[in-house]
Amino acid sequence: MSKVDQFWYDYCVENNKEGLNYKEAFQFGSSADWLAEMVVEGKKTATTSGFLFYEIENAELPKAEEYYIVLDGRNEPVAVIEIQSVEVVPMNEVTEEFALAEGLDSYQYWWDAHEKFFTDALKEYNLAFSPEMLVVCERFRKVYPL
Repeated sequence: MSKVDQFWYDYCVENNKEGLNYKEAFQFGSSADWLAEMVVEGKKTATTSGFLFYEIENAELPKAEEYYIVLDGRNEPVAVIEIQSVEVVPMNEVTEEFALAEGLDSYQYWWDAHEKFFTDALKEYNLAFSPEMLVVCERFRKVYPL
C-alpha cells in the first residue's frame, strides 16, 4: 500500500468512514511545503486555481464534499481536506476575505503571488495573464489530522 493510500486508510479507520474515496493527492502551488504546513496548522482554508487549466487539461472542477490529500514538497501526505464550496469568478472579483482565507498576509500579497504564478504557467501555452481571467475559488476544511 502506498503512503498516500495508507494515510487515507488511517483517516477512514479513525473516523469510521466506509466506502469513501479521495479524489486526488496533490501539492499546492509553487511552495508546496509552506502551503501544506499552513493547511496542517489550519491557517489555509481556501485556494485559487486557473479555470483555463481545467479546460486545457479537460479536467473536472472540484466539487463540494470531495476529499483530497495534501502532499508536502517530498510528496508525503500531510492532510486530508474536504471541499466545502467551489465558485468560478474573474480574478479581479475575488474578495479580500477569500484571499485572506488562503492564509496569506494581505490581499496585495495574494494578488501578486497569483499573478506571477498564472503569468508563468500561462506562458507554457503561449497565453497572457489578464486580471479578468476566470479562477476557481475553493473553500475547504482540514478533516485529518485533527
